[in-house]
Amino acid sequence: MLSPDTALERLDHLLSLARKAGADSADAVYFGEASTGIGVRLGKLEDIGRSESEEIGLRLFIGNRSAQVSISDLSPAALAEAAERARAMAAEAPEDPYAGLAPAEMLAQGPFADFDLHDPEAENLAPARLQAMALEAEDAARSMPHVSNSEGGSASCGASVSALATSHGFRGAARSSSVSVSAVVVAGEGARMQRDYDWHTTRHLVDLEASGLIGRRAGERAAARLDPVKAPTGIMPVLLDPRVSSSLVGHLMAAISGSAIARKMSFLLERNGDQIFAPGITVRDDPHRLRGLRSRPFDGEGLPTAARDIIADGRLTGWLVDSASGRQLGLPPTGHASRGSAGPPGVAPSNLWMAAGSLSPEALMADVKLGLYVTELIGMGVNTLTGDYSRGAGGFLIRDGKLAEPVSEVTIAGNLLDMFASLTPANDLEFRHAANAPTIRIEGMTVAGQ
Repeated sequence: MLSPDTALERLDHLLSLARKAGADSADAVYFGEASTGIGVRLGKLEDIGRSESEEIGLRLFIGNRSAQVSISDLSPAALAEAAERARAMAAEAPEDPYAGLAPAEMLAQGPFADFDLHDPEAENLAPARLQAMALEAEDAARSMPHVSNSEGGSASCGASVSALATSHGFRGAARSSSVSVSAVVVAGEGARMQRDYDWHTTRHLVDLEASGLIGRRAGERAAARLDPVKAPTGIMPVLLDPRVSSSLVGHLMAAISGSAIARKMSFLLERNGDQIFAPGITVRDDPHRLRGLRSRPFDGEGLPTAARDIIADGRLTGWLVDSASGRQLGLPPTGHASRGSAGPPGVAPSNLWMAAGSLSPEALMADVKLGLYVTELIGMGVNTLTGDYSRGAGGFLIRDGKLAEPVSEVTIAGNLLDMFASLTPANDLEFRHAANAPTIRIEGMTVAGQ
């Protein structure tokens, strides 16, 4: 894996080769990562691995024609061949009036903040330390009542380097680290068996939850699922556990991406500026969050990033736009471009969350005579064109304001516009993932069980 400075030098060289090959403009990206992972099962070491990978992507323009190539061989000869291949491909590509680099006058200017994303201790944990963490998580999970088997505990650590350079003057690179622990166990025997898990990933080792706590939670969750019943069928309130509630903000992001709007493939197409959620609801995207899992000072096109309320007081504030979709829509890019080594940029949020409400989860369900508390979602039954929503689910019945029997093989259905308008967030927001939301109550969903 190259250092950030060496990665930028390699990209500068590739861009010079692209210009010599006849490119009018180009950009190049580097991604490198190295990680060590340990897996244990039933108290014994099961696997240990070390992986390292790196690749470079080149996007080359000849007028409004473009092509992308991606390579993992970073030798001078391979870079020269990649530049020639991209030029030949671009010459045969169809013209795209919206293609091109980001506007030069909008490019981010360094030096760039690092947002404390790199922890040398987290990057370089010894295999013996990782094994001890994995064993502690699995042992704690297996010690919980009714846990009968284990799919294993794991721990990993690593680091990554990313870099972007463009022919019109942008250069930026970043280094980050990560460390994680997980446990997956089974409760019950025979046909009664139920499986559940827990995991946590952070940038810094000091922020990682104790392995024993992660394991105990996995064991408790598996045991709580034993002997599920069939849910009744009907219209009722549904509460989404924080493990699954963030999926709703993910559906929101897909519907407001510039490409979806430009292609007229979104249920929010005519709703910019409208009251989508109840007053007081906020959905925030913050790429500058310290130690955030998706923090970044610049986007995938070299544009500056900034915190933004996607939903402010319940209203939709606009689309997430990269340069290409912005040209189609007649809008400036918003600094949300995201890309890999192959293919053009798309858009993606950074550290995303729905703000907490004022009521506890217990208060949110206190008046529910019969409802459903969802801890697991299955399948991808969401239509971003119409907003229709139908997914398999598991969790617990709510009876007279309290959690009751576990349920499985349930389908919950509705329309995202109705769901957004009727939801209420609880006060239990935690920042554990790249996208986070508190417990959410949604009124009047269709539940199909029996």
